[in-house]
Amino acid sequence: MSDSETLTPTSPFEQIGGEAGVRRLAEVFYDIMDANPDFHALRAMHEPDLAPMRTALAGFLTAWLGGPRDWIEQRGGFCIMSRHAGMGITAITSRQWLAAMRQAIARTGTPPALAVKLDQALTRLGEAMVQDRRG
Repeated sequence: MSDSETLTPTSPFEQIGGEAGVRRLAEVFYDIMDANPDFHALRAMHEPDLAPMRTALAGFLTAWLGGPRDWIEQRGGFCIMSRHAGMGITAITSRQWLAAMRQAIARTGTPPALAVKLDQALTRLGEAMVQDRRG
């Protein structure tokens, strides 16, 4: 048996670069959202100071991608759908979120196979969060 056959598959968290990779993804995502006028409606849903959201997204993604669950455990659990329920997410803001996330995934050098899986999962998540289907 070769070394490659005995290696255990790595988690998405490890594939993306661990804590540093997840933090970079969150930072790049919010940089893109904040700077690109195409994401104005999405940006308007956030507080002026994005620092808490950068930390929250990195914490959530760390656990979601198979890394340490510290961030979620510190909050006594976390339901992403409940957390976003009152935000009035529209089809437009959902598409903006996904477009910004796709750009962040591309800019951070996420491995291609993982990028495809993330895109599929995040597309489903973004569509499920839409509360106002008129947009």
